[in-house]
Amino acid sequence: MAEFFRKKKKVCYMCAGKDINYKNVEILKKYVNDKGKILPRRVTGACAKHQRYIAEQVKRARAIALLPYTK
Repeated sequence: MAEFFRKKKKVCYMCAGKDINYKNVEILKKYVNDKGKILPRRVTGACAKHQRYIAEQVKRARAIALLPYTK
């Protein structure tokens, strides 16, 4: 039964050639849930290296008030 429900592996957004910056708030919102928490790798599909980078950029955007800490 499991072979019928295999999910397609998510591709890391940044490994695909896209760039994420703390100034680009619209892209960063995809990596933050409605409560303001940073989403995990298994949900976002980012690789480990880029998930750490995404978390760093989200924290920078929060520090200069581009993203809220909580909603």
